Amino acid sequence: MTTSLKETFLGNNNSDNFLDCVVSSLKRKSLTECMHVGSVIAYDGYIVTVSSLPCIVGSLCSIENDHGGQVTGEVVRINETAVDIVPHDNSFAIGIGDKVVLMEVSQEVEVGSELLGRVIDGLGRPLDQAGPLDCKQKMSLNGTSMNPFKRNPITEVLDVGIRNINANLTVGRGQRIGIVAGSGVGKSVLLSMIAKSTEADVVVIGLIGERGRELASFTSQVLGSHSRDKVVFVAVPADRSPLLRIQGAKRATAIAEYFRNEGKNVLLIMDSLTRVAHAQREVGLALGEQPTSRGYPPSVISLLPNLIERTGTSAKSGGTITAIYTVLADGDDVTSDPVVDTARAILDGHIVLSRDLAQQGIYPAIDVNQSVSRLMTEIVEPDQVKSSQLLRKYISKYNENRDLILMGGYVQGQDLDLDQAMKIWPSIIEFLQQHDDEKCDFAEAADKLRSLVGEAL
Repeated sequence: MTTSLKETFLGNNNSDNFLDCVVSSLKRKSLTECMHVGSVIAYDGYIVTVSSLPCIVGSLCSIENDHGGQVTGEVVRINETAVDIVPHDNSFAIGIGDKVVLMEVSQEVEVGSELLGRVIDGLGRPLDQAGPLDCKQKMSLNGTSMNPFKRNPITEVLDVGIRNINANLTVGRGQRIGIVAGSGVGKSVLLSMIAKSTEADVVVIGLIGERGRELASFTSQVLGSHSRDKVVFVAVPADRSPLLRIQGAKRATAIAEYFRNEGKNVLLIMDSLTRVAHAQREVGLALGEQPTSRGYPPSVISLLPNLIERTGTSAKSGGTITAIYTVLADGDDVTSDPVVDTARAILDGHIVLSRDLAQQGIYPAIDVNQSVSRLMTEIVEPDQVKSSQLLRKYISKYNENRDLILMGGYVQGQDLDLDQAMKIWPSIIEFLQQHDDEKCDFAEAADKLRSLVGEAL
């Protein structure tokens, strides 16, 4: 009996330690039993149907084809006898019977100071060719909900270095704000200016669904203005899988959450929230959701608040996440576009960029009268609020009568406010303009606003 057991466990092994061989064999058997393996039973070019696995929606799986290639994918739907998986690379060759291995039931993100100065993709893999990452800690990809009563109030001004924003749309540390505009109006340039000028302990930048050409240039610009030990990039170009774009947004948010939990003041920049919504729309429509809101399924409208509400302040750690999102307004529609409307409803303010101003060569092309910071009145002095309101009135008066003034049909003295607006209009244009390598701190912006309004009085 003993000889039979030895032959069973030792085989061709020359080791004389029978007990070691038994333990090693049992360990291999245990690992095999714990590994949940399924097989592909259907594939329509987008969704892979796999035999039942003990998983949840959002679980991470690996698919291996007959040629030894592997691709990861995410569980998007669970049926009684099968699960549906969307692979992270739709060009990967998948056939019936290919092996599917459950890797993570609940996905986690590797976090730590090792990420500082690095560029990673939606799955946390390095893109900067600076060697492998060895992060020691992990956080949930989807974050954890926070009790709203455990958030510190926002009382501190965040200096973003942009004169118009500091003076008229003051941002608080821990505020969530959106930059809304059509394509080609200067959203990315404005983001670059903010990223280079804002003071923060850590800057996390998510470049989601943007042009691949912009990734290297944007990265070099920001890293050239900050020390490498405070910036993290999560980059997922537009040609990647929609699930990877969603993963990239969630990963960037989770990394920001980690540093906030460490008590740091974090600046989270995401370009763009609309591309995340488009990615979720692709997934939702593929799963058979009804496009109920101008082509967007309900899952898009629920994803955005879940993502945005993970940012903000934390009473437990004392850290903050100031989040700035770009929102693309399809056809320059900044009023009824579903993504724009949802973002404005959940954010603490929005900055609207005007194509008319951009066509006049006024950059950043911020439309002050359509933009708002919901926290400005609570964090700045009352005289600055009053000066900002006066400036808004003068800009509105001038724009309402611009055609009449240019035709020479207005006679001064008929409207005192319009007279004052005309008097200082060249100074207003000078105030609104700012070169992309120029920085204007908060105190200087407030002083220039008071001086500008004082010219009209």
